[in-house]
Amino acid sequence: MKIRYFIWILVIIFVGFSFTKQQPTTKYKCMIQLTNYEGEGAYIVVSLINPQGKYEKTLQVLGDDPEWYSDLIEWWKFYGKRQTIDAITGATISGGERAVKVIEIEDDKINKGYKIRFETAVEDQKYHTTDVEFELTSESVKSKVDGKGYIRYVRMIPN
Repeated sequence: MKIRYFIWILVIIFVGFSFTKQQPTTKYKCMIQLTNYEGEGAYIVVSLINPQGKYEKTLQVLGDDPEWYSDLIEWWKFYGKRQTIDAITGATISGGERAVKVIEIEDDKINKGYKIRFETAVEDQKYHTTDVEFELTSESVKSKVDGKGYIRYVRMIPN
């Protein structure tokens, strides 16, 4: 009898989750162009910042050696010592180079006070908490935004 109840509970849970609707998302091409600085490749984290100014999600990490993640100080406070990252990782970008990445953003975050933040760090050099930061609007996801540190600019294009 207990097994029958257990099976019914599992069926109810399974059916409940099967009707859970995934939020629609849009993929964006994101070109990151760096300035011509001297030194090692830049570690870059792209994060979704909620309307209260707190980290909500990591969208992209450029820099695949976890030893250096703690140099991205503010993001590291959010990310901590988790075993996995909730974003795609890739190689660092060196001075003067560019990279094109695809980031996926939930459509319900657009025009709702959310921001996209690009945080950068280079070994033995200055750390930039908000190298690039912009409000997530229907216009900004189709625009170019200038950086304040190692990033010359970021250009977003709907994919």
